[in-house]
Amino acid sequence: MAINKSNKSKFIYTILAWGISGLIFFPILWTILTSFKTEAEAISASPSLLMFDWTLENYRDVLARSPYFDHFWNSVVISLGSSLLGLLIAIPAAWSMAFVQNKRTKNLLMWMLSTKMLPPVGVLIPIYMLFRDFDLLDTKIGLVIVMTLINLPIMVWMLYTYFREIPNEILEASRMDGANIIDEIFHVLLPIALPGIASTLLLNVILAWNEAFWSLILTAANAAPLTAFIASYSSPEGLFYAKLSAASAMAIVPILILGWFSQKQLVRGLSFGAVK
Repeated sequence: MAINKSNKSKFIYTILAWGISGLIFFPILWTILTSFKTEAEAISASPSLLMFDWTLENYRDVLARSPYFDHFWNSVVISLGSSLLGLLIAIPAAWSMAFVQNKRTKNLLMWMLSTKMLPPVGVLIPIYMLFRDFDLLDTKIGLVIVMTLINLPIMVWMLYTYFREIPNEILEASRMDGANIIDEIFHVLLPIALPGIASTLLLNVILAWNEAFWSLILTAANAAPLTAFIASYSSPEGLFYAKLSAASAMAIVPILILGWFSQKQLVRGLSFGAVK
């Protein structure tokens, strides 16, 4: 009876998980399918999900109208650059908070996390003026700095959580063997926490790739990533739903492929230290 009950619960949870996954993925599926429709079919009052005349016209128009690969390269540089720069800052910060704690450590962590609750528009004017004065507007390095700063609290929190799961005795043993702080971090801590670091890197790449607010505010043409590329299809003449869907599909497919191939590493890192 217990086995049957367990199997029934497992079946229910599996169906529930597939249902939730389907609801989350449906907008992406709808966008991809719409990208293969004509504009007339895309704005139809009763659009069909699968029964329509499939066409690649929207993709040809998008590639002809916009330098897609320039935007794609900008997104790669900005997301990867901000993630690597964030790791360089977050790893020593998380190490100090995890292994050199004081009574203000948790308050500092909470303050860092609270900055994520600040509406971006609240700091828009000072950041824009600073970027203008330092000639960082419409530059990739400017967006790398912004993406690093806005995602740094999450990176520090995640790495702090992973580092706290590492026994302090391991680091104490390395110190007794004569390891300095640099040796301790690079030769002891990083190899042990590699799954957590990898998942932090991947998550930050995804967050930076999808960031639209600062991309639209601080760029124009030279450093515009794929989020700005998508927004260019919203014009005063109206929305071109089929072409907008094609541009959106071309922007999200690369990150979907990255997430698909790195899902095991991402899950492993996010669950690092959860089971002892």
